[in-house]
Amino acid sequence: MSGELAFYTNPRSRGQMVRWMLEEVGAPYRTELLDYGTTMKAPDYLAINPMGKVPAIRHGEAVVTEGAAICAYLADAFPEAGLAPPPGERAAYCRWLFFAAGPLEAAVINRALGLEVPPGKEEMAGYGTFKAVMDTLQGAVAGGGYIASDRFSAADVYVGSQIGWGLEFGSIDERPGFAEYAARMRDRDAYRRANELDDKAAAENAAREAR
Repeated sequence: MSGELAFYTNPRSRGQMVRWMLEEVGAPYRTELLDYGTTMKAPDYLAINPMGKVPAIRHGEAVVTEGAAICAYLADAFPEAGLAPPPGERAAYCRWLFFAAGPLEAAVINRALGLEVPPGKEEMAGYGTFKAVMDTLQGAVAGGGYIASDRFSAADVYVGSQIGWGLEFGSIDERPGFAEYAARMRDRDAYRRANELDDKAAAENAAREAR
């Protein structure tokens, strides 16, 4: 698919993982910086994402929201970047990308909010228990390589972001293998470029608000 690629984000949001993914893709894109409570809730942006949150992308006439969906979309839209396995080899790729977007994120957010699943209600929570999620994640990164195959993929962008943030903010356990995996994933030129762009945007936002 062709057309302009526009990226809607805030430099201190989950848009950071999509910025990283865009830098991995290497295609030119335009960035629209939005502020919480104002431009994110403005009619123009609500027409793109009625949830009034970031990240989102517009690629030509296609609009995609939700971080995992955007990562998967970009991997398919720009196959030359090699960020998704061939269609017949995507079982692990799909499994871990959406594990991180579903059970992992739900368990981490609930824990951060102080919400505990009542005993006997684990099946209703979808992820079971926080411990079960951490055990599963630990097993997934135990091999010392990438999450889904023998090469880096969009799933590593998402999982690496979740583990990195979880360790930084103390919202996941410090399990063996977590810090090493996050460090390997972030030791990439695309990650460094994305981080620099977001840091610059955050500094500009802060300076503007201070005026």
